[in-house]
Amino acid sequence: MKFTAKQISEILNGEVEGNLNEEVFKLSKIEDGEKGSLTFLSNPKYTSFLYSTNASIVIVNNDFVSEKKISATLIKVADSYQAFSKLLEYYNQVKLNKSGVEKPNYISESATLGDNLYIGAFSYIGNDVIIGDNVKIYPNVYIGDNVVLKEGTTLFAGVKIYSETIIGKFCEIHSGSIIGCDGFGFAPSESGVYSKIPQIGNVVIEDNVNIGSGTTIDRATMGSTIIRKGVKLDNQIQIAHNVEIDENTVIAAQSGVAGSTYIGKNCLIGGQVGIVGHLKIGNNVRIQAQSGIGRNLKDNEIVQGSPALPYADYNKSYVHFKNLSKLSDKINDLEKRTKSQTKIDE
Repeated sequence: MKFTAKQISEILNGEVEGNLNEEVFKLSKIEDGEKGSLTFLSNPKYTSFLYSTNASIVIVNNDFVSEKKISATLIKVADSYQAFSKLLEYYNQVKLNKSGVEKPNYISESATLGDNLYIGAFSYIGNDVIIGDNVKIYPNVYIGDNVVLKEGTTLFAGVKIYSETIIGKFCEIHSGSIIGCDGFGFAPSESGVYSKIPQIGNVVIEDNVNIGSGTTIDRATMGSTIIRKGVKLDNQIQIAHNVEIDENTVIAAQSGVAGSTYIGKNCLIGGQVGIVGHLKIGNNVRIQAQSGIGRNLKDNEIVQGSPALPYADYNKSYVHFKNLSKLSDKINDLEKRTKSQTKIDE
């Protein structure tokens, strides 16, 4: 996919200095720029690379004034960083703008399909599925019976959506994620044998939710596991049955949330965090990476550690922890002196 400097300037409402017909087909960092690549300059620390880069086109701020000869074509804009971000978004939309139905696949006769769909090869769409307009389903996706996919949602390759799941508008679910598998429910008998508890609920995902690769969200035992609008989940996260994650909360990779826990709005949860079941996490909570949460958290708490402590307390305690060996040496030295002094006194 190629773009000319003129086309890019029109997208960004910028001004070209150099060859209007200069073409690019890839992106690069300014220090690693090659012929045919597009890059940008926003941080003054990287200005020296502008004079040596081999990139074909560089996006710069309007107020940039060159001190030496520049071989690249420049596109001047109000804010080069924001302009480059806008261009990335545009490029991504163009790249992912697939449509049509590939073969082979299986689509149940009872499924309801919207307009302008993309359905990739080897996909399976079950009975009574409802798919809205502008949905994209990449190859090897499985969609079970009675699933609802609303407008503008994208399922990337290899996603598995179990039956009864409801997914809102403009969601993205990345490769390898599994939505709606059974919750981890087993009851021990007197003999110690575990019997499976049927998981008859579902998963409800609201609008504008992003779910990373390899993430699993379990269906509820009864009722629904709920992911509210605007939630962002990283790769390889486990969300257990009957969990509810409220609006605009963000969770980083390799975290796990046990069953029936509620997480409030606008929370930020770091990587490798473990949260036990049946807790209530308030709004605007911040949980640092690798923390273990075993108690309810109030609104606006910031915690770290396992078990988690208030953030300030954790940092104070960690100072002492780092000095434990020195403190131990001091105690041992004091004990030796005390023993020596005791013998002298005797």
